[in-house]
Amino acid sequence: MNNITEIKVISSLEKIYDTDNIPDRELKSFSILKNEKKSFQVAVDANSETEVQLKIESDFRKVRAYSVENIKSDLPMWKKGADDYYRFSESGYYPDLLLPVEDKVNLKKGVNAFWFEVDGADCEAGTHKISVSIGEDTVSVDCEVIDAELDFGDFVYTNWFHSDCLMSHYGFEAFSDEYWRVVENFLKTAREYGMNCVLTPIFTPALDTQKGKERPTVQLVDVTVSKGTYSFNFDKLTRWIEMCRRCDVEYFELSHFYTQWGARHAPKVMATVDGEYKRIFGWNTRANSRKYKNFLSALSIELKKYIEERNLKDKVLIHVSDEPNKSMMRTYKKASAHIHRLYEGYKIVDALSDYSFYEKKIVSNPIPANDHIDHFLGKVENLWVYYCSAQKNNYVSNRFFCNDSIRTRVIGYQMYKFDIRGFLHWGYNFYYKRLSKGVIDPFKDSDAGKAFPSGDSYIVYPAADGTAYHSLRLKVFYDALQDMAALRALEKLSDKKTCMNIIEQKGKINLTFKEYPHEDAWLLDTREEVNRKIKELIG
Repeated sequence: MNNITEIKVISSLEKIYDTDNIPDRELKSFSILKNEKKSFQVAVDANSETEVQLKIESDFRKVRAYSVENIKSDLPMWKKGADDYYRFSESGYYPDLLLPVEDKVNLKKGVNAFWFEVDGADCEAGTHKISVSIGEDTVSVDCEVIDAELDFGDFVYTNWFHSDCLMSHYGFEAFSDEYWRVVENFLKTAREYGMNCVLTPIFTPALDTQKGKERPTVQLVDVTVSKGTYSFNFDKLTRWIEMCRRCDVEYFELSHFYTQWGARHAPKVMATVDGEYKRIFGWNTRANSRKYKNFLSALSIELKKYIEERNLKDKVLIHVSDEPNKSMMRTYKKASAHIHRLYEGYKIVDALSDYSFYEKKIVSNPIPANDHIDHFLGKVENLWVYYCSAQKNNYVSNRFFCNDSIRTRVIGYQMYKFDIRGFLHWGYNFYYKRLSKGVIDPFKDSDAGKAFPSGDSYIVYPAADGTAYHSLRLKVFYDALQDMAALRALEKLSDKKTCMNIIEQKGKINLTFKEYPHEDAWLLDTREEVNRKIKELIG
């Protein structure tokens, strides 16, 4: 007996909730470039719980299939100061985790969602039908592969990678064989979905750490102190770089030289001192202490030599301290001046949103949040953008569970229009509570212990085998990057005006970081028009 009452192909921008009906708009076709991944969903309404067969027929060599699973959210959004563009605000279970499925799927009573991903490199140019059978029912969608490629150019994307969180979740030791295996697995997934820059812990990152406490040591630079003289060993750093190169990660974002939110203290630095391994700097070390400044000076000589011998200078990003504000300007200014002297000629970047830091030349490469970026546009070369839990209003893009997927994906069009050269987010896999006060189970706690809205602190889930399960937000954000890269490809074939006329419908829309149509159809139809124009110009 067939227990499916309705089945339909829908876009990857839809989010299916337990109480939802299947969306009205059916996805009948889409297009894809040769080096692009594209996803769609199949929604199924079942009148009982059962296991059924899954069958996929397609010219594509491999179609990845997933069930869309709900994850608990106790803190979906900030209710104070937030705008009105959120899908829900109450705690509950909401779609995010993508679990791989093969020949069988479990249907629950009500509306189910299954996610499918194809790769343009798997098929020749032309239109190909993809048929999906779930139980006794079959649906299909047409995918046109266009013989052109996305152009990511020199865009840099980093999602802060927390190897200590992997240690805490899986229970292995730093730099053990299992450490390197699992870290590389997670890094491969990050790179597959656009991340070409990795937070590299030359010292244990001074991020999200309660004052006076410390995170597990993941320091890649070994320090020895003998009779007051520092020496450095970079063997672990070399292994890290070799791993990153295997994963095709190109840029190395060195962990911050000072504590977060103002650069008041040194990060935790471990060393072997006259034969004893111990902490030599940390919360008890003032940022401007002579001893720490001398240490940084000694390190800079050897670290720069190491970097430049490997021709990595243009691939290394230096941080001072994360997210300083005006009340912290004095301490940050001193720390920043010291780092700029030590690393003259290097790219020194920090996430911050107060334009006066740049105006007063305290920071050379600011990375503003998307709700403050207007002050920086047109004034900063090679401008980046970031967002985190604080970006909750003005309709700016974010990746919370409770955001419609268009709100996550629209940033691709925005970054293209304003020629943004990089994107930063703090949470690829932060599996701790706020300030690292404890370990969380990301399958049960999606908000860092009710500290950050669900979806802020991680974008992948830890599978039992040491690989990363995907989230639908991981794939939707990558779609944003692909949208940007498609527009870059079109611009090379035509010009910027042509691209902007498509996005803004010849002046009917004024796209900003805060203004855009809140309609899936606009984003999807716009992207299809970009692809049609590319096909026409290469024809």
